[in-house]
Amino acid sequence: MIIVMGTVRIDPDMVETLRPAMATMVAASRAEDGCLTYAYALDLLEPGLVRVSERWTDRAALQAHFQTPHMAVWRTALSGAGLKDRDIKLYEANDGEAF
Repeated sequence: MIIVMGTVRIDPDMVETLRPAMATMVAASRAEDGCLTYAYALDLLEPGLVRVSERWTDRAALQAHFQTPHMAVWRTALSGAGLKDRDIKLYEANDGEAF
């Protein structure tokens, strides 16, 4: 399993403008083959901080995700929203254990 976690910082004044593009990106990504979970969360204490959380079955599914039309649209929307920083990392994991 592939886990993608991180943050994106955008201009806080652009959050509401970007919200429809975020919703479209999340919905389209969740419908992709190999997507187990896909979520964006706005941080409650840091305006403009978006937390990214994704789980994919494998690297091939993630690579296919990068080639989708909705990913291209998202990249364009994000670049026009005052992108200040991006810190996203990929981790390989097993299915984990419940505790």
